[in-house]
Parts: sequence; structure tokens; C-alpha cells
Amino acid sequence: MAMVLQMSTFLHQYLYSAAHIVPIEKKSPMLIRFGVLGSSAMINPAAIIHPVETHNECVIAAFASRDIKDAEKAVEAYGQGVAKAYGSYEQLLADESIDVVYIPLPNGLHYEWASKALDAGKHVLLEKPFTSNAEQARKLVAKAEEKNLILLEGFHWQFHPAAHALKAKITSGKYGKILRSESWMTTPAGSIPKSDIRWKFDLAGGALMDMTYVVSSTRYFLSAGTPTSVVSAKSRPLKTDPRVDSAMEAELAYNLDQGQVKSKIVADMDRPNLAFVLPRMWELPSIEIETERAVFYYYNFMMPHLYHYISITDKKTGKTTYEKHYQDNSAWSQQGEAWWSTYRWQLHAFVDKMRGREPLHWVTGQSSIDQMETIDAIYTKAGLPLRP
Repeated sequence: MAMVLQMSTFLHQYLYSAAHIVPIEKKSPMLIRFGVLGSSAMINPAAIIHPVETHNECVIAAFASRDIKDAEKAVEAYGQGVAKAYGSYEQLLADESIDVVYIPLPNGLHYEWASKALDAGKHVLLEKPFTSNAEQARKLVAKAEEKNLILLEGFHWQFHPAAHALKAKITSGKYGKILRSESWMTTPAGSIPKSDIRWKFDLAGGALMDMTYVVSSTRYFLSAGTPTSVVSAKSRPLKTDPRVDSAMEAELAYNLDQGQVKSKIVADMDRPNLAFVLPRMWELPSIEIETERAVFYYYNFMMPHLYHYISITDKKTGKTTYEKHYQDNSAWSQQGEAWWSTYRWQLHAFVDKMRGREPLHWVTGQSSIDQMETIDAIYTKAGLPLRP
């Protein structure tokens, strides 16, 4: 289902950005210049190209690929007449005009190239998962802090108004203490070819790595760092490489100020079809949080700009109410537009940070370290090796 979401958001971004492109001549004269490592990454149009097209303070100034032809194709498709094509990542990093490097490379290359970008004096927008393991995460955050450079892990979904509307309810105290949570994300069996990089152990593949959103959503809504313990973790190993998890299910225990909370996470990158033939297309990434007085359910927290709903069930009356938040009167939503995707909200925050303005939300370096420490702990509990 994640693949369907990704394709849907590509279409969404194409349609909306086409109607809201800011011509280069109308953009700010003091542009933030982005360089993209990995010109042919499938995520590029939705995650960076279309959001940048609609922002008046930034531009994509370069694409780099290990094949210059791929970079040239990306420049031609971008079409704003300002981007260069580079036939190596090193050449782009050597370009002194580049301010920020966006990295959508395979998981196992995140640390290497983010580190090299920081060494080159570039700010970094890094796709999730942050690194291959927690040790790399700690080193990367330390380097960014030492060099006073911006480093952001691209958990785009956290920047959407719906996520903040739900968290505000949970933390308001109106519904009592959090008791438990359950987050899940699945992809129908056979939808990801076995040749895909997400199945490669040496490239830090696996369901928990690719579907790291289940850990991110749990930690975000619980306002938690690392779990006190991983109570249980069970993987369904890939048949051709048992080091790689095609699915992971775990129970995490958090000792919060309000007491202990048990959290279940399910990541399945090869979800068996119903009756062997029917893909579970309705299983969008979702999270349920139970408090003393209510049960919250956030459907499609990963791509809420496409469609989402938040249900709130009162445990005393049994009554369920529903909400959607694309734009409202909150301070958060007043800064954006209802058609903005999660990636466009994320870019808005990144540019604010670059300009010295206070973003309304940020994924801190410590949060990214906590994220990778949690993933490492789950792999260890499941008896799988950490990603190299």
C-alpha cells in the first residue's frame, strides 16, 4: 500500500504544483540553492522538485548522478533553466554555490554522503531512515553540530497540520493519561520486486528500516525518546537472506512521566494477500492511541494531504467523532495552504530554519538518534544483525 501512496502523492504534487509554480524571475533574489544527489530517485518529484517549484525562496541548482545522462535528464525535466548536471556526487559537493544537499540515496549510503556534504559545508536534508544504525546517527549529528550546519531527517508527515491537531488533543490532558498505542504500515505481497534495494542487507534494507514511520509515529505522539525496553520483537525473514526482515512486529515499553505505556508496531513489506489473491489496499499507515477517556485513530498519517481522518471515540459514551485537518485556524495552518503536501510543509520549515526564522516544528538531531537507537534495539531483540 505504501507504493500506491507514493504514486498517488506524485500525481497530487504534479497537479497542484503545476497550478502554483513560482517562475524563477518572480522568486526572491536571495535564493537558497538545493543540490540533489541521485537524479533518478523515484521520490524526487514529490519530495523536493515540486515543493521547490512552488516556494519563492529556493531553487534546485544542481542534480548529480553517477551517470551524467541521468543528471541531464533531470535538469531537462526540471525545466526552470537554472540547474546544472553533474556526473558524480563529488562534483556537486564541490560546487560552492550549493547551499543545501538533498539526499534520497539508498539507506546504506545516507551516512557516507551526508557526512561528506557536511564536510563540504553544505546543509543537509536527509531522507529517512537517518542512517544505517545508531552509531552512525550519533556521529552525523555531532558533525553537524560541530560545523553549525542544519541537518534534518525527512519525516515529512510530522510537518502536516493533522499530526499537530491530534498531538494537541493527546497532550491537552482532557483525555487523561496515555495507556497504549499501536502503529502499522504494510505493502501488499509482490508489489516490491525482489531486486529492489529495500531487500538488500548491505544497503541497510528491511521492513523496519523502510517502514521506520511506525517507530516515528509512536515516538511522536507519545512525546518519547527511546523505549525503556523492547518487550518482544519477531521478524519474518526474507527467504533469500534471513538477515533481512520482510516484516517486523514488536512491543515497546515506555516509562513516561505519566506512567508506563506499551506500544505495538507492525511493519510488513510483503503483506500476504487476503485469501491469497486480494491485496489489502485499505491498509494505509495508521496509528491508534488509547488514553484513559478516549481512543484516537489516525488513518493515513504518512500522506494525510491525500486523504486522512482522525476518529475520537469517547470511552464513557461510546460516541465517535471524526475530524480532518488540511488547514484550519491554528497558528500552524495559517502559515500554509490546504493543498500543500507533507513534503511542502517540510520544505517550508526547512527554509524558515535556513532564514533564521523559528519553524513551527522540527525533527531534532537527538530525535533522529533516538529513532535509530530504537530500531537497533528492535533488531537486536529479534535476533537480527544491525544494518552495516
